[in-house]
Amino acid sequence: MTLILYLLAGGCLAASAISSREKTVKSLKKAWKSFANIVPAFFAVLLLVSFSVAFLPERVIASLIGEESGFPGQILASVLGSLTLIPGFIAFPMAKILVESGAGIAQMAVFVSTLMMVGVATAPLEASFFGWRATILRNGMAYFYSFVVGYVVWMAVAV
Repeated sequence: MTLILYLLAGGCLAASAISSREKTVKSLKKAWKSFANIVPAFFAVLLLVSFSVAFLPERVIASLIGEESGFPGQILASVLGSLTLIPGFIAFPMAKILVESGAGIAQMAVFVSTLMMVGVATAPLEASFFGWRATILRNGMAYFYSFVVGYVVWMAVAV
């Protein structure tokens, strides 16, 4: 499947270059700048997770956010996810590494859900566009829904 996606992307790039070489080069330069801006954040989070996994024994990770931690572990994961600003393409591999190191599936589902949907750090910006009432309502509903996601994922894995 990955090969098919690479071939499809290459084909689209070739079609774009045939259509307008100038626009294609311009868009590739923009893409490279975006990638270069993302790399430092990616490596910082990767280092943080790597050090956490290396220095925290699996039993500590499991006790804090493992399956045995239950609902309190989900709450801890939800708070961490709500307060953290990490792009999705970093969050999902990070969650996989944490699961392999003892974190629970439901806890990671709650973490990733709150990470993607709840924005404590971005709330002031959101409120400047939509108002505080709408911002708090949206974030509150997203926070609650993250626990529903955690439960559904937990049930799907348990079956």
